[in-house]
Amino acid sequence: MSRIAGAVGAPADLDALLAACGQPGGQRHVDAPLGWVGAGSPGLARGERVVVALDGAIHNRAQLGGDDRGDAVLLAGLVERHGVTEAARRCNGEFAFAVWDRGVLWLGRDRVGVRPLYYALAGRGLAFASRPRALLGLDWVSSEIDRTYAGLVAGSHYRTFDNDREGSPYRDIAQVPGGHVLRYDGSVELESFWTLEDLPDLAGSPEELAERYRELLEDAVRIRLASGSDPAFTLSGGMDSSTVLASAVHAQGERQHAFSSVYRGHEFDESDEIRSMLDSAVSEWHRVAVDDPDVFDLVERMVDAHDEPVATATWLSHHLVCASVADGGFGTLFGGLGGDELNAGEYEYFFYRFADLRAAGDEDVLRTEVREWVRHHDHPVFRKDWDVMEATLRRVVDLDTPGRILPDRGRIERYRDAVNRDFFDVAAFEPVMDRPFRSYLRNRTYQDMIRETAPCCLRAEDRQTAAFGLRSCDPFFDHRLIEFMFRVPGELKIRDGVTKQLLRMATVGLLPDETRTRIKKTGWNAPADTWFSGAGKQRVLELIEDPGFAAAEIYDLGVVRRLLDEHDEIVSSGRAAENHMMFFWQLVNVETWLRWLKQV
Repeated sequence: MSRIAGAVGAPADLDALLAACGQPGGQRHVDAPLGWVGAGSPGLARGERVVVALDGAIHNRAQLGGDDRGDAVLLAGLVERHGVTEAARRCNGEFAFAVWDRGVLWLGRDRVGVRPLYYALAGRGLAFASRPRALLGLDWVSSEIDRTYAGLVAGSHYRTFDNDREGSPYRDIAQVPGGHVLRYDGSVELESFWTLEDLPDLAGSPEELAERYRELLEDAVRIRLASGSDPAFTLSGGMDSSTVLASAVHAQGERQHAFSSVYRGHEFDESDEIRSMLDSAVSEWHRVAVDDPDVFDLVERMVDAHDEPVATATWLSHHLVCASVADGGFGTLFGGLGGDELNAGEYEYFFYRFADLRAAGDEDVLRTEVREWVRHHDHPVFRKDWDVMEATLRRVVDLDTPGRILPDRGRIERYRDAVNRDFFDVAAFEPVMDRPFRSYLRNRTYQDMIRETAPCCLRAEDRQTAAFGLRSCDPFFDHRLIEFMFRVPGELKIRDGVTKQLLRMATVGLLPDETRTRIKKTGWNAPADTWFSGAGKQRVLELIEDPGFAAAEIYDLGVVRRLLDEHDEIVSSGRAAENHMMFFWQLVNVETWLRWLKQV
C-alpha cells in the first residue's frame, strides 16, 4: 500500500509528512514538493514537464498505452497529452494523485473515492496527505475536532458521518471528493470529472443484460488481479464476495485462498452458508474466530490506524481478518463491497422499489411485491406488512416529487437525547439528499454510494488493509459496472420479494445454486450486542465514570446509563427488541479517539 504527501507555499517538512503517512520507505522529488512512500512500484515519476505522485493502481494501463515503468509514469504521460481532468477520466482504477505542473498543484481521487486524499490550507499555502495524521503534525493545522462530525458519530447513524463529501473529522482538514480534481495556485478550484446521468433503461432482454453484466464483472476482477499481487479473498455467505471469488477462480483457472470471520454460536455466523463455495472455489479456507475479543484494546489499535472513530463494529472483525491475511504472506485482499448498493441488496431498498411502483401506478405489481416481501423477510423485531410499507413510504420518500428521497429522521435521531445539545443538536442536522434521477431506488443507491454507506466502508477498508501492508480491491466499484447497473430496470434488481435478480441470473454456472438462490441475508455484521453486555457493560461503565472521560461534554451520561441498562437487559433476556450495540460501539470509539488525539 502506497501513500502520498506534499506541500506548496506553506511551511511543512516533507520528510515528516511522509513518515506520518505510516508506510515504510519513502521518496521525495528533488524538483517538486511531492513525495511517495510504500511498497511495490514507485509512485513518483517525472514526465517532460510534470511530476506525479500516485497512491493506488490504474487497471486499464494496457488500453492507455502503459508499460512496465509503472502507473505513475503512465499518469504523467496522460496528463501531458490530455490535461489532468481528462487524464483522470480516462483511468479505470482506485487512485489518489498529486501533479506538479510548472508551479500549479493538482490533486485528484478516483470516481468513487476508494483511495483517500486530504488537504489543509494556510494563507497562500496548501499541504496534502493520504492520512489526516500527517497533516495534524503541522504546527499550523489544529487538531480541533469538527463538531458536526463528532456529534453525528456520538449520537446518530453511521450513514450520516460522510454526508459532507469535502469534510473530515477535523476542523482544519478537508477532503478531495471522489470523482473530482482540485487545482491550487494560491486558491482552490474543484472540478468534477465523473457524474452519473439519468439515462433510459438499457435495451435488451434480461438474458442479454445478464450476459453483459457477467462479462463486465469478470473483466473488473481480471484487470484487478493483473494489478495486484498474492491475492486473497474475503468470503461471507452472501453473493457479493462469493461472486468476486468465483470470478477470480474463473480468470485464474485455480481455486483461491478465502478468509472468513466466524462467530461461535451466534446468529451472525455464516459458516454453514459459506460451505457451498468451498469445493468449487477455495484452495484453503482460513476461518478467523471472533469469539471473545478484547474490544477496548482492539479499538485503541484501530483508531490509531484510522486517525478517527471506526464507523461500525463489523470493522473489528475485518481488522482481525486483515491481520490473518498479512500473516499468511498475501498482498492484496479482494472483497464484495459495492455489491449491495449496485444490486439493491440492502433490506431497505425494497421501500424505494415500492415507491417507484406506486409512482408508476403499478398497484397490482406493488401488491404482489409487498406480499412476497412479507413472505420472505418478515422478522419478529422488524415486522413487515402492508401498513409498515405505507408508513415507511410516508417517512422516506416524497411521492409528490419524482425520485425525491427523504432523510430517515427516526434513524438519524434515535439517540439524539444522548448527545448534549450544547455540543451538537442531532435533531437539527439536515443531510444533503441528492436527486439526480427520477427513480427513488436509483437515488437511494446513489445516496448510499456517494454520501452514506460506501464512503465510510471504503475508508475503513483502506485504513485497515494499509495498516497491515495490504492493498484492498473491490471490483463492484469498477465505474463500468456502476454506470451499467444505474441503467438496469428496477424489476431486474428486486422481483417477487427477492433482491439481486440480475446478479442471480449473471452467475448461473459461476456460483453454486445454493449460494446463488439463497434469499436469507445475514448481512455483514459482528456480534457487538454481547460485547457491551455482562462484563462488557461493566467496562463501559468504568469508561464513562472515569474522571478523565474525554467525551464528557458530548454525552448526557444519565441517558447513556439508561441505554446501557436497557441494552444489557435486552441481550441477557433474549427479549425480541432492537438493542443498542451500535450506539455503544460508537461511544467507545469516540472516547478512544479523543484520548488518542491528546497523544498525537
